[in-house]
Amino acid sequence: MRREIAVRAFRILVLLAALFGVLGARLAWLQIWGGEPRGASGSLKANAVLQHSDALLLDSGRGQFRDRRGRLLTGNTVQSLAAFPNNGQPRGAERDIRELASSLGVEPAELSAWWSRLREPAVWRIPGSGQAVDLTSKQIHLVERAHLLGVAVLPYSNRYPSGITPLHAIGYISQHPEHALQLYGDQIAKKRMKLTAPLGGSGLEQSLDRLLQGRAETTVKQVTDAARRPLDGLGLRLNVDDNPHFPLQVTTTLDLDVQRIAESAMKEYGIGKGAIVVLDAANADILAMVSLPQLDPYHIGANGTDERNHAVTAVPPGSVFKTVTLAAALEAGVTGWHETFICNGHYGKYGLKCWKKGGHGRLTLEQAYAQSCNVAFATLAERLDPAWLQITAERLGFARQIGWHTDRFADGAPLRLLDEEEAGSVFLSKQIAKDGGARTGTGIGQRDVRVTPLQAANMIVTILNDGRAFAPRLVKEVRYADGGLMASLGVQTAPSKYGGIEPETAAALRRGMLAVVREGTAASALREAAWPLSGKSGTAELAGKQKGRNDHWFVGYGPVGQKPRYAVAVLIEDQPAGLRNRGATVFGNVMDGLRRLELHRKQAAAQAGEH
Repeated sequence: MRREIAVRAFRILVLLAALFGVLGARLAWLQIWGGEPRGASGSLKANAVLQHSDALLLDSGRGQFRDRRGRLLTGNTVQSLAAFPNNGQPRGAERDIRELASSLGVEPAELSAWWSRLREPAVWRIPGSGQAVDLTSKQIHLVERAHLLGVAVLPYSNRYPSGITPLHAIGYISQHPEHALQLYGDQIAKKRMKLTAPLGGSGLEQSLDRLLQGRAETTVKQVTDAARRPLDGLGLRLNVDDNPHFPLQVTTTLDLDVQRIAESAMKEYGIGKGAIVVLDAANADILAMVSLPQLDPYHIGANGTDERNHAVTAVPPGSVFKTVTLAAALEAGVTGWHETFICNGHYGKYGLKCWKKGGHGRLTLEQAYAQSCNVAFATLAERLDPAWLQITAERLGFARQIGWHTDRFADGAPLRLLDEEEAGSVFLSKQIAKDGGARTGTGIGQRDVRVTPLQAANMIVTILNDGRAFAPRLVKEVRYADGGLMASLGVQTAPSKYGGIEPETAAALRRGMLAVVREGTAASALREAAWPLSGKSGTAELAGKQKGRNDHWFVGYGPVGQKPRYAVAVLIEDQPAGLRNRGATVFGNVMDGLRRLELHRKQAAAQAGEH
């Protein structure tokens, strides 16, 4: 009897175990492998992915840029309106939603529609912009009072601050998973970097990308149930990677005040295409770099914008290149400072004419440079061995990338700060250079001559330093977040393989540029300038589809008569033929602004000293 009871009990236990096993297997299949019917809330595996995706990235931890005075150029933290997916608009009082929408300047339906469409956490952005709105204290109060489920006020880092015009020198970032794999496949495989991490697309964002990659992310996650529904009372979980070394802090050579002065000059004269470069006359540090049309780092390719940096794009320089021709002719001994030329408006061959109808008459070499006489400089160019033009151009920093670079940076890899810089050209080939027509066209800055505004400004620095060429620097140092120095980028010279021009030649060029302003092509534009100035104007005729259009140039320095402090290149692109060259006028505006800035800073320093 006892034996039968034991057998029955055993059989019941086996049956129960089998039943529970089947139920467990069924549950596991439904929850893990997605065997649920359509319309179900989802498997555990799927919900885990969804729950993971509800993290909002507040700060990628990417390295930041500052100007030379320590002011942030990237990474402005704002108090943002953040929202998490909630299968519809947040649950809250309709009145609160209406008041919040009104304070944001939108219709309640628009705000509700934004919430309803969310599939990933997001922040409310300025319409037409990629920047998160910086909430006012009133707006923050409205959000906090409403207690809307799935909505919060959170600190969010706008990569590019609204108070600063986006800088081509800094560039932009974007997500590019395929490119990320090519560049950082090892780090992605080791989970040290995300496939969706932002990558530099241009400027310093691109050239320094390997150093800037974020290693201290700040994210916030909303606590949800398995169906991704927000749970009341559990709030948000903030995750901060407090690595003391990151993000890196990059101090540039840019001066935000000088940058704004250059930007204002272009705006004042309604110029929509071109560039301005302002360099420190002592060492070629880049103080400002303006490029138009403007960059929109949040909408690359949008109408009216251009991600290309026109300050490092090579274009025809026109008569600015006569500075090279003059230096080459003096050093080759084919002319002297007191030689005279006769200009009747025509060169006599190659179809070349002078810009002045009827010509300049009799004039000396100094006057020919001051008046930018095509006939005189075509004569000099045809006398020259074309190799002298090429060599002299390279000595002055043309026909080669001139920006700061090193074959071995702090991380052991090569680094070129201005990776997009074009080298430009003098002659396209030695064969073409033998042609007299090509040589005369080159001598006046036409034909195949291409120069960047950065190179043009740097030529002025080279002349001011008696032929010593520098490599313009855009970054001074890179530091860790805790202040420790990672790398210091020192001032760098950039001699050509042919050496430099002679100090006597540099002095002659300075004399010629002074004559341009005192009695030459820039006299009327710069006569009333606050500082004594010096420089060279140029008008480049454009060919091909742009026939009938010109580029206007002016390159120069100031103040004259004391130690010059600024070298400036102005390029105004794509102007109608016949329009007066405004390059010198814009140059004078920039220099007047720089003088006012210096006076203001001296006064501020004096007042600070008194206190």
